[in-house]
Amino acid sequence: MAASASVVPAAVTAAVVPVLSTSGDFSNLREIKKQLLLIAGLTRERGLLHSSKWSAELAFSLPPLPLAELQPPPPITEEDAQDMDAYTLAKAYFDVKEYDRAAHFLHGCNSKKAYFLYMYSRYLSGEKKKDDETVDSLGPLEKGQVKNEALRELRVELSKKHQARELDGFGLYLYGVVLRKLDLVKEAIDVFVEATHVLPLHWGAWLELCNLITDKEMLKFLSLPDTWMKEFFLAHIYTELQLIEEALQKYQNLIDVGFSKSSYIVSQIAVAYHNIRDIDKALSIFNELRKQDPYRIENMDTFSNLLYVRSMKSELSYLAHNLCEIDKYRVETCCVIGNYYSLRSQHEKAALYFQRALKLNPRYLGAWTLMGHEYMEMKNTSAAIQAYRHAIEVNKRDYRAWYGLGQTYEILKMPFYCLYYYRRAHQLRPNDSRMLVALGECYEKLNQLVEAKKCYWRAYAVGDVEKMALVKLAKLHEQLTESEQAAQCYIKYIQDIYSCGEIVEHLEESTAFRYLAQYYFKCKLWDEASTCAQKCCAFNDTREEGKALLRQILQLRNQGETPSTEMPAPFFLPVSLSANNTPTRRVSPLNLSSATP
Repeated sequence: MAASASVVPAAVTAAVVPVLSTSGDFSNLREIKKQLLLIAGLTRERGLLHSSKWSAELAFSLPPLPLAELQPPPPITEEDAQDMDAYTLAKAYFDVKEYDRAAHFLHGCNSKKAYFLYMYSRYLSGEKKKDDETVDSLGPLEKGQVKNEALRELRVELSKKHQARELDGFGLYLYGVVLRKLDLVKEAIDVFVEATHVLPLHWGAWLELCNLITDKEMLKFLSLPDTWMKEFFLAHIYTELQLIEEALQKYQNLIDVGFSKSSYIVSQIAVAYHNIRDIDKALSIFNELRKQDPYRIENMDTFSNLLYVRSMKSELSYLAHNLCEIDKYRVETCCVIGNYYSLRSQHEKAALYFQRALKLNPRYLGAWTLMGHEYMEMKNTSAAIQAYRHAIEVNKRDYRAWYGLGQTYEILKMPFYCLYYYRRAHQLRPNDSRMLVALGECYEKLNQLVEAKKCYWRAYAVGDVEKMALVKLAKLHEQLTESEQAAQCYIKYIQDIYSCGEIVEHLEESTAFRYLAQYYFKCKLWDEASTCAQKCCAFNDTREEGKALLRQILQLRNQGETPSTEMPAPFFLPVSLSANNTPTRRVSPLNLSSATP
């Protein structure tokens, strides 16, 4: 009798829907917490564990609710009551991954919850069979060629329900996933947008939508619901689209309104700083996050990328051992171990762990890109190309994969292919100097020198990471016998490396001093020529030329040759040169293939 008291007619279920409606502001955090707890329960009942975990983590970051404000579970409909036994049994089978068995006992159920679990079980059964077929017989590079045989049947059935407007928010989400798996991207986007309108609290639908948006223009044309969940979505998509300033602003706003304790937001901020190569800031945030949540595995592969860039072997080793103790069969753990072996130049072992990660999840973007890098290190260009192509199939926004393909075709001496891939990488990272320098080199090989000059100058203007753009631009001017412009570029280069305060070994420093010494000598500026010639003597490859030039200057001075008083206005030597100090040296900056694994 007690159970029957909570059963309500199907018509009353409409009363449940307003509870899930969300306003576009954060003025009532208690109401938001209630909504998060409710959706965490609803997603858990349907086996959507990642969405449930996300909602529960976000709810945990908000202040606890008093007993009087805790919400009772949603009312049970007549259909739910009729399907209760079958649903309870099937859910138990679903939880132990017996998906076919779960679907068998749910066949014929009419309630929305049971129907979703029935369809979702069939979908996961197809995914599991697809993975089982390939895990032993084929390597991960061929895995993308095997299809889930259940998808077409699911699409037909869900399409009928969709046309009859019988799908709830969860059903729409599953329909969208099936369409995406069948590469029907436009239809999938429309269905996911509809799902966010019907059930705006379900994070899974927002995340799937995020994975299908390729640029900001596409985002503008989406008709999204005005809800507080939209702010989390926008922050996430801005991070993915490399619009880092906008993303950080969104996350800061979310922290200001009350989500300061959210480990998800903190980790996303760290990822954003990683994406703009603010390595120190990102490392600091990840270290804080590890203190707050020491057993967290999400995003730890990104943390390991940062440790890799800084060559922090002991910290990376500790992280790898720690994650192994927590869960050695997580994708992130395999990637961390792969990065560790890569840092130790054990590239075969590294590739093995990235393959292991892809056996666990063939759609894990980071592992494909990292494996491409390892194959590049092993000079296996065909396997590298295949890995990078798989990374692009998973996510067309992965600039590292496009750049990796460009590098591979550069090795294969195929400049037109190379140009195409570098252009794609540049479109995704328009303010990344490495993409621009690579493009410039490509144009140079194709003898398109005007385009090459534009690329090198743009690379310098956006902030040259590797301090090579000006040297390459100067050499181009040299090639075109534009001596004044070449000298100007070399002077800017020298000024930059002496004023940046970094302790860096610049391989082209001697080249710059040699050219400037000769340029000033031709201009009869003996003092400047003498200073640059003395600098040449500090480098092995220019020492003899420097000494010869100093002897010539001394000889001309003894003969009474007068120095010129004319000199183009922009040309002046850095003050630090007159003090005869040379920058201290360290290892030169890493290239992209290692700097962003």
